[in-house]
Amino acid sequence: QVQLVESGGGLVQAGDSLRLSCAASGRTFSNYAMGWFRQVPQKERDFVAAISRSGGSPNYADSVKGRFTISRDNAKNTVYLQMNSLKPDDTAVYYCNAYFSARNYWGQGTQVTVSS
Repeated sequence: QVQLVESGGGLVQAGDSLRLSCAASGRTFSNYAMGWFRQVPQKERDFVAAISRSGGSPNYADSVKGRFTISRDNAKNTVYLQMNSLKPDDTAVYYCNAYFSARNYWGQGTQVTVSS
């Protein structure tokens, strides 16, 4: 199975940018479709963005389209989430996801807090 470790979260002001990283280990990274999800307390985990195994076909939640960009570097076993024009509503714990053969794997999450 694959192990995922997120980093890059923090406290920023509205309008700022952050880049999250997710480092994968344990299996062939390029076998996995990758994604980012986020969760706030007492709510379900929501889809943010996803990218195919080759790095093509990115797709995004409507709430982040035009502001967030997902990318991956298969040589570095890492997926990124560039977040621009951050809003207070983007405050959440962000989780990295790997999907392969009907199985989902998750990182431990990284907190992103956007102050107004």
